[in-house]
Amino acid sequence: MPSLHELVRAHTDLVEDDVAWLQLLMADWQILADLSFADLVLWLPDREGKGYWAGGQMRPTTGPTALVDDVLGTFIPTGRRRMLDEAFASGRLIREGDPEWRDAVPVRVEVIPVRRAGRVIATIARNTNLLGIRTPSRLELSYLQTAAELTQMIAAGHFPLPGQRSDHADSPRVGDGFVRLDAAGRVVYASPNGLSAYRRLGLQGDLAGHVLTDLTRDLVPARKRLDEETLSAVLGGRDGRATEVGTDEVTLIVRSIPLRPEGERSGALLLVRDVSELRRRDRELVTKDVTIREIHHRVKNNLQTVAALLRLQARRTRAEDAKAALEEAVRRVGSIAIVHETLSHAVEETVDFDEIADRLGAMVVDVSGVEVPVRVVREGSFGKLPSEAATPLAMVLTELLQNAVEHGYAGVPSGSDGRVVVTARRIVGRLHVVVEDDGRGLPEDFDLDASTQLGLSIVRTLVESELGGVLEIGPGSRGTRVQADLPVD
Repeated sequence: MPSLHELVRAHTDLVEDDVAWLQLLMADWQILADLSFADLVLWLPDREGKGYWAGGQMRPTTGPTALVDDVLGTFIPTGRRRMLDEAFASGRLIREGDPEWRDAVPVRVEVIPVRRAGRVIATIARNTNLLGIRTPSRLELSYLQTAAELTQMIAAGHFPLPGQRSDHADSPRVGDGFVRLDAAGRVVYASPNGLSAYRRLGLQGDLAGHVLTDLTRDLVPARKRLDEETLSAVLGGRDGRATEVGTDEVTLIVRSIPLRPEGERSGALLLVRDVSELRRRDRELVTKDVTIREIHHRVKNNLQTVAALLRLQARRTRAEDAKAALEEAVRRVGSIAIVHETLSHAVEETVDFDEIADRLGAMVVDVSGVEVPVRVVREGSFGKLPSEAATPLAMVLTELLQNAVEHGYAGVPSGSDGRVVVTARRIVGRLHVVVEDDGRGLPEDFDLDASTQLGLSIVRTLVESELGGVLEIGPGSRGTRVQADLPVD
């Protein structure tokens, strides 16, 4: 289906400010559909005056739909729907006396002009299914009265309101809890769900007749009322935004929509939602995240302690082979510690591996024993990787960089320098990593399958078994080129 922007660009003369106004309206028109028990269709005027395009559609959650089929993107020529023509021409709400019959269902149609900056930029057709209509309850009468006032505000250009919108995930809906205030902020009517929400806060009795701001202050302890000004503005119906109120056990989101159908504020619509369970889960997630980050931090500290002990042992060891082995172990442990340090600062269990790769390159160069200066350069991006892939890949990269520096430039005359390039590319679910140096190159009799070097054995095992990838080692343009092809999500 076409989007609002696509329809506007293709068929209308509406400007960006008009589109922004319509988007703000459509973000909140679920409220109008639910209060009206009616389907809403937004009609946009054709730039050539030939008719109207359906730019949006919303069905109610409080009653049966009057429009079985989707109409978004359809076109109605001028003259076919008299009510649309009259609403655009007069800028007034147009009501039809007799219902229309659609698929054996009687439907009452009303057309609301959408006004912005003094001119009508669109209309909303409100379609109400009249099948099985009965005497409305007090709840339904309160809904319909509030819908009528919102309708007048749309026609006068006073709605939508800037600020909070009802298309956010946790924003309250009409069915969550409905409270109607008068101009003084006193409760005129509260739906059963709205009343239940306040009773969970500790209310005894009814909401009607109470000044909601004063009542809420009595129910909510002072330490939980962090912003008294916002509390008064929202719960008094003076400011069109949302706020959270609650106790240690109960949390409510309250959203206020000031009503001023005649220009002056006559009261307000408040939507109330109990989000206690959502906030409890949020707190649990935060606690888990903090715990996981603390675990990574402690693992990093422990690994650094192990590395320090190995380094101390290496200094006390006289055998050169044993000392070299211990120093290699220090580097391997250090590469894993870098991953855990990065994870200890991450919000999720993924890491930006570019940062790890850069730190590994600097670490390998700092501890290398070659006499020529070597520079490690990264080209491309590894992107974000899950922790279970980051740790083995860090060890692989450490070994490859260590081999490139120590074996590629060992014995190279002083006065020259070296350059190791790490290239990373992500293509269609694969990560391609290339480490290429401009050093001495591979021995003529080199055979990866026959190699007994511990570092290469570690790299091959991690790439092929742990990461499920493919490893290739061969001559590069000047020195040695190692490529690892790995699957990534």
